[in-house]
Amino acid sequence: MLNSDKNKTIIINGSHFSDLAGFYDEISKVLMKNTDWQVGTLDGFDDILYGGFGVFESQDEVEINWKDSQKSKEDLGFEATRSFYENKIRQGKPFNTELIQHKLDKLISGGGQTLFEILIEILESHKNITLILN
Repeated sequence: MLNSDKNKTIIINGSHFSDLAGFYDEISKVLMKNTDWQVGTLDGFDDILYGGFGVFESQDEVEINWKDSQKSKEDLGFEATRSFYENKIRQGKPFNTELIQHKLDKLISGGGQTLFEILIEILESHKNITLILN
């Protein structure tokens, strides 16, 4: 949905996915229309939020409305995050397994971020993006 030339509203629908790979698919559909590039990592997600390719330019003000965000919070919560870190540790290189183990330990002790919280932090780090959780 387009508000003006420089203001855009984008909808992420949490009912369209139940895991991180599904989130990447959803984001690719809504943010990378008419491109061959697909989001597949947290860094890649952060990169596309700078704009300049996909559906908005870097100077655009963007409102992201995350529908069914509570479902996403549960789907991308503790269990999904633990599996995410454990898979990276199993894979080893090129991942910094010591850092990932530290993040996993912090998560298990109750002090670490879930994938959902990491995604929210990434979105909120972009000053031109307003996030609305529904």
